[in-house]
Amino acid sequence: MKNTIFSIVLAGAFLGGTLPAANGSDGNKDTTKNQMIVKIGEKTFTATLADNATATAFKAMLPLTLTMGDLNDNEKVVRLSADLPADDANPGRIHAGDLMIWTSRSLVLFYKTFPTSYSYTRLGRINDASGLSAAVGSGKATVTFELK
Repeated sequence: MKNTIFSIVLAGAFLGGTLPAANGSDGNKDTTKNQMIVKIGEKTFTATLADNATATAFKAMLPLTLTMGDLNDNEKVVRLSADLPADDANPGRIHAGDLMIWTSRSLVLFYKTFPTSYSYTRLGRINDASGLSAAVGSGKATVTFELK
């Protein structure tokens, strides 16, 4: 039974599986430990962190308040003070609200959805990205990341 469940979970991950349910509705584990608050100006978002070594290392750095620059009119980016574990893969498509790490040290918050040929390590995702583009605005944005 355990091998069957593991195979299903593993298959789901390779076939574009999703992050854990934000509300802990999987019935088996409390996913609130994977929740993070993202504050941008007066707007507050909740994000669900991925279950990987990158997210674990990032959580150890929190809380962080960072000034993130704009890149390509679709993402905010900042170079972190330390490398994070990386397991880069090409997601094919970026979604507004995706939090990724690029080249082990650049934290990227995407505020638009678009196809990509670049590879990233998934850090997490803002649960509801409504209003994210307006919150980050153009140019630099001050973003605070903290555990929920």
